[in-house]
Amino acid sequence: MRFFLEIAYRGTHYHGWQRQPNAETVQQVIENSLSIILNETVAIMGAGRTDTGVHAKQMFAHFDTDQKLENADDFVFKMNALLPKDIVIKNLFRVSDSAHCRFDAIYRTYEYWVYEAKNPFLESFAYRLKSNVDYHVMNQTAQLLLEHNNFKCFSKSNTDVSTFECDITKAGWKPHEEYSVFTITANRFLRNMVRAVVGTLLEIGQGKRPVSHFLEVLKSQDRSNAGFSVPAHGLYLTEVGYPNELIKTDG
Repeated sequence: MRFFLEIAYRGTHYHGWQRQPNAETVQQVIENSLSIILNETVAIMGAGRTDTGVHAKQMFAHFDTDQKLENADDFVFKMNALLPKDIVIKNLFRVSDSAHCRFDAIYRTYEYWVYEAKNPFLESFAYRLKSNVDYHVMNQTAQLLLEHNNFKCFSKSNTDVSTFECDITKAGWKPHEEYSVFTITANRFLRNMVRAVVGTLLEIGQGKRPVSHFLEVLKSQDRSNAGFSVPAHGLYLTEVGYPNELIKTDG
């Protein structure tokens, strides 16, 4: 039987999601706890691969077991009792045996948080800007993302992918009283893509580059023409969407 886990974590102390031989990762910690509770070796597949220091308000992973796990609340309670305080299991769902948390996802949403005035409560969870930015200009520029689908220019160099195409359906900034949030939704993302997009938008918002530069970057398909990659600690995976019929409700 296959199950989906809904997960959230603070990525500060982990070397990303994916298991690595010589570093602690979110996947490794969850697999270890699962194996203890189920008394069998369990491997999980994640809906994506967040990098070192990146957080997730919502992540999904699937695993297989012959155990029925009929009491989801009890299972979630036991998992959270074992897991460290910066990783939480939010829910457990029974799914069909062919369901895949990565390939069946129809969209993903990321947020990137920035702030300007010194704030000890945001320091570890948002990127502090060194100068003021024009959010109106950055929002105008961000709409260009919706008009294109090849984002090689924002992908980490030497990334082994079959295509650089992504379908972006939402991109924009929303200022709040003490911080501002850039939100972007797409069917898929390239490695380091969101951080590179944000860095390029910030250069335009700070007046270092004209809006036309963003269009030139998109057309160039060259990462060296885009802006800097903002730090990981301000980035959050906030939502992973699936078709409604994916979750089994008949037990």
